[in-house]
Order: sequence, then structure tokens, then C-alpha cells
Amino acid sequence: MNLEKVLKQYGLNERQARIYLACLELGSSSAQKISKKVDLARSSCYEILEQLKKQNLITAFQKKTVRYFSAEDPRHLIMQTKEKMAILEQALPQLQAVYKTSTTQPTVRFYQGQEGMKLILQEVLREAKEIYAFNSVDDLLSLLGEYWPRFVAQRVRKKIPVKVILRDSTQARERQRSGMPELREVRIIPVMYDHHGFLLIWNKKIAMFSLQHDYMALLIESEELARMQKIMFEVIWDLLGKNSN
Repeated sequence: MNLEKVLKQYGLNERQARIYLACLELGSSSAQKISKKVDLARSSCYEILEQLKKQNLITAFQKKTVRYFSAEDPRHLIMQTKEKMAILEQALPQLQAVYKTSTTQPTVRFYQGQEGMKLILQEVLREAKEIYAFNSVDDLLSLLGEYWPRFVAQRVRKKIPVKVILRDSTQARERQRSGMPELREVRIIPVMYDHHGFLLIWNKKIAMFSLQHDYMALLIESEELARMQKIMFEVIWDLLGKNSN
């Protein structure tokens, strides 16, 4: 396991993670010794040690003229996280009340990269009663890989149906054939309508994903805009249904 990566996911930046790990390995050490271990200027190292001290991840003590730093027991990280979660859980009803008040006005959120996209998809699973989607399934599977089948399985377990318009491809045709067990209706648009995006509509929300190059997503929460997008989707859906007859 990459410990530096784990610490970065916990919330530390790269230098903080390296220095915390160095403190774990060295035990009680001076800033000079720690800076040599991580190959960082002593002044920068000292600054980061002070940051970690404020986060209660290391302790410091003075011995004669030298200041020594020690890493807290790694179990302390878990205890801190649990304490923070407990505080947030207690405040959650009030936070939700403030959030609901703010969402009476249209809001826009921007997400970057795969992890940001996954956050939106988890939001869909929490909230949606039904989903309307427009996407290029080949790009989606290429970008999200193994995550996408897990998302579909969770959607099916939650009994959330989806209507989806797919750009024609072998994968799109397969999705159309396997649709019923996965609560999915599929209609196909010709391959000449070239795009590399993904549109989701549910409740009062619209999410637009770019699946190539910039890998970004935009989430809009607006009752009127979501209603308009749903109507546009249904017009295309109905036209595709007539053309298939």
C-alpha cells in the first residue's frame, strides 16, 4: 500500500505526508535530521512541522537548545477523523436546513476529473427516483472502467429506472439488448452525431460530463431548467421511437 497516497487522501498535501512518514520512521528527531530525510530545506521543513503540530499529528519538545519532533500514533488519525465525523453528524440537521434554504435558488457546481464525476454519480444514487440520460457509452466505459458496472448494480438494487439515448456502437446495441434486467430503456441515435459527453437529468438536477481531454463535469440544480431539459429529452425520445416503428 502506498502510504503517502493514503495520507494525501486523508487530507495532507505531498510535503506534509512525506514529513509525517519521516517522523514515524525516525522517532524523536530534530528538524535538521527530518529535512535531510525528506530532502527539503530546513526552513520549509520546520514550517510544515508546525502545520502538522497544529493538526495534532506530531508533538514537539525542547532538549537543551534543540527542538525535537515526534509523530503521533497513527491510530490518532482515525480517532481524530471519528471525532470530526461525530461533530458533523450532530450538526447535520442544521446544516441540511441551511442547505435546503440556499437551494431554493438555482445553483451550479463544477467538478474536475474522475473522482469529481463519481461524486455526482453517488449523488444520483442517493436522490434519483428515475433517470434520463444521453451519452456516448464507449467513452463512458473507457473513462470509468470497473466503476461503471458497480454504479449500474447499485442503481438496479435501488430500483432506479433509466431511459438513455446512446450514440450507435456495438456497446450501445449491447446495452439495448440487456436493458430490461438492468431497468434500462435504450434508444439509439446514428453514429454521425459524434459527441463525447454524458448528460444526466434527475429530480431538479442536470449533470453534464465531458468524457474526453478535460474530464470535467457541471452540475446545475434548477427546477425550471431540469424541467426544460426533460421535455427536450422526451421530444427526442418520442421521435426516435416513431423512427424505429
